[in-house]
Amino acid sequence: LGAPSGAPLIGEKMATSYSSDQTTLQKDTGAISVLRAARTRITSIQGKGIAGSVLTLHDSATTGGAGAGNLKATYKYGTEGLEVYVPGSGILFKDGIVFNLAGASGSVTVTITGA
Repeated sequence: LGAPSGAPLIGEKMATSYSSDQTTLQKDTGAISVLRAARTRITSIQGKGIAGSVLTLHDSATTGGAGAGNLKATYKYGTEGLEVYVPGSGILFKDGIVFNLAGASGSVTVTITGA
């Protein structure tokens, strides 16, 4: 008995080609800014633990377009940091991601699909 015709043998490496539409974006505290001006889904968020941090995420392609009507998420956290893994397809931003992080010396990294 042997492996079926065309089946890889145990230990045999298959030639593969891999590409992904997933990437990460990183932002430090500071002025409100556009992380990505295109349709995107956030699948995870990690924030450095700084007391009094507030992260807001808006569905907008411009900072001027960010407002209460397109606020998708607000995260308030402290020295414990922030780790959010979004189940399913993630949080959809149809127009883009506008990001604001308030707090001294903080930073956030988001994993996105749609890159």
